[in-house]
Amino acid sequence: MSSTDPGQRVPTFASLSSFLSGRRPAADRQAEVRTRVQTPETTSPEPTATEAAPAPGRFEGSAVATGIEATANGSAATASSAVAPAVDEQPAEAPTPAPPAVVSSPAIAAGSVPGSGVAAAAGPQSSDESTPLARQLANENRRRERLKAKDVKRPPATRYLTVSNQKGGVGKTTTAVNIAAALARAGLNVLVVDIDPQGNASTALGIPHSADVDSIYDVLLDDVPLADVLVPCPDVDNLLCAPATIHLAGAEIELVSLVAREQRLRRALDQYETHRADTGQERLDYVIIDCPPSLGLLTVNAFVAAREVVIPIQCEYYALEGLSQLLNNISMIQKHLNSSLEVSTILLTMYDGRTNLAAQVAAEVREHFPHQVLDAVIPRSVRISEAPSYQQTVITYDPSSSGALSYQEAATEINERASA
Repeated sequence: MSSTDPGQRVPTFASLSSFLSGRRPAADRQAEVRTRVQTPETTSPEPTATEAAPAPGRFEGSAVATGIEATANGSAATASSAVAPAVDEQPAEAPTPAPPAVVSSPAIAAGSVPGSGVAAAAGPQSSDESTPLARQLANENRRRERLKAKDVKRPPATRYLTVSNQKGGVGKTTTAVNIAAALARAGLNVLVVDIDPQGNASTALGIPHSADVDSIYDVLLDDVPLADVLVPCPDVDNLLCAPATIHLAGAEIELVSLVAREQRLRRALDQYETHRADTGQERLDYVIIDCPPSLGLLTVNAFVAAREVVIPIQCEYYALEGLSQLLNNISMIQKHLNSSLEVSTILLTMYDGRTNLAAQVAAEVREHFPHQVLDAVIPRSVRISEAPSYQQTVITYDPSSSGALSYQEAATEINERASA
């Protein structure tokens, strides 16, 4: 195809080569520059009819910039025609730039971006869902409207939930703190017990958990009253936390020699419930226990103290592989230590709707546990991952994000099951 075909773009390096080949020697150009510097012009010559006037804000003779701009704008003219023309050729007219694309989504036009925390400005609403982003925004708006229409009621009695999965990285801590924050912001009284030596739940709630802080370790090993170690969450009202410290890393060994080692957490919670009643405080609505990624004595204490198990499952194959082992251990706890324990909730986390694997795992889990799996699904979200670095939950870090919306839906669904 000929290089002068107006429908063909010329690579930038070809345009630059053709431009450089027509330039004068460097020595002549440098001499001309020195002459201009030494003798500044007092008057500007009028441009002739054959000379093209430079565009505003552009250097005179910037033919390379013109050629690159023509290529970037998708012009039909070739880059060689945009470069400075030869003596016998007339310069090609610059194409008229296309008008900017019109934003079809009213939420985008108003500056509302999913997960940005910026609310859409008031204005005429449209039902245009012609693009994936517009459909996502419309879907999230409908979900928020449904969520606002639901009335959050207190459960008839305190619910004790333990969030457990021996596989790490499935979202146990993230689920525990965000469900707790969502319930507390709805007006319920919530207590989070962090028995993971890493103390990530304490971090997410903004609770100090250095080695010199009284923690759940002192409650389990030294019989310190639970009320003495509780700290209110600074960002969420009605939310208390029993922090974890690094000392819990050795608690597995230290608990072995103690009497009733599997029931120490349950006894501490029962005593705290009595303490609240004696001091005239409202009863707790939820106690949520964040477990370590193991099946040791700390996790056994959580199973004995709880009445319900919440299992977060990452939408990948490895999460399914460890689920059967977890269910076997729960069955042993039911048989020997806590007959009232049940798997009440399974939550799908880190769901990526763009992959077939995530959809297959979700379908597999729903098929085997049709009554336990929540309708709410937690997507992969940057906001959820960012929130702990600010010592916050995603509920307080970015309430308008898709991750916060999903956890609010999950919390509402869990609460609705209390009266079902």
